[in-house]
Amino acid sequence: MNTKVSIAGVEFKNPITVASGTFGSGMEYDEFFDISALGAVTTKGVANVPWAGNPTPRIAETYGGMMNAIGLQNPGIDTFCERDIPFLKTKDTKIIVNVCGKSESDYVEVVERLGDEPVDLLEINVSCPNVKEGGIAFGQDPKALYDITKAVKAKAKQPIIMKLSPNVTDITVMAKAAEDAGADALSLINTLTGMKIDVKKRTFAVANKTAGVSGPAIKPIAVRMVYQVANAVKLPIIGMGGVATYEDALEFIMAGATAVAVGTANFHNPYATKEIIKGIEDYMTANKINDINELIGCVK
Repeated sequence: MNTKVSIAGVEFKNPITVASGTFGSGMEYDEFFDISALGAVTTKGVANVPWAGNPTPRIAETYGGMMNAIGLQNPGIDTFCERDIPFLKTKDTKIIVNVCGKSESDYVEVVERLGDEPVDLLEINVSCPNVKEGGIAFGQDPKALYDITKAVKAKAKQPIIMKLSPNVTDITVMAKAAEDAGADALSLINTLTGMKIDVKKRTFAVANKTAGVSGPAIKPIAVRMVYQVANAVKLPIIGMGGVATYEDALEFIMAGATAVAVGTANFHNPYATKEIIKGIEDYMTANKINDINELIGCVK
């Protein structure tokens, strides 16, 4: 039985990774199970300098999921290279580094720093607010997405995955912009923008007012967007958004995703990814499927 998949020439032992920001760099989860079981580990966002993130409170529960406005708090690229990469290299899994920034030069600086590091893929978080364009996310304007993809691709030594925002009118327009600019793969979806009000305190539940909604409630939207993008571009896709079970992961694969990232589920079940990998293997055995690639995009 073959569970191996390939993203931009990088072979994963199985199609399961984690969503950036839900797994750190895996150190905490390695206490529960050997994270070498994963096809890849996708790290928390890394910027050129340390980011403090947003004021608290910055997490709230919602029906069928959660909201977060962490603000991409991270210790910066120097600490990441000194601490996180050496740890991940002790594991038998691929390394996807999520890159964030507030300007084109921020992204390029991190990508260049990672050029000589032993990491496999770079996931570019274009949901960051572009400070030079008045705060609109790079991923919400096709031209800005094209430009940032082109700039990063020109300097990257590893293949680049552009992480698409769902907070747009037509996700396929964004996917095509990234493809045209030279992206090697796409990941989607990032969180949907939402709001929650604490009626007892008569104030916002999250200090940032708005926050990213994730978890099972967004899965049908994510599956639809992955299907649309898979049928609009030729790039491999890492699908994500509300994956909690092996059935969820298979939905994304059948819609056209080559790999699947597990996010919010990790918070309430640290074994989620391991259980999903086992569930996919059992499904393949029960249904006499010899190669996971047979299932990619099988629903048309």
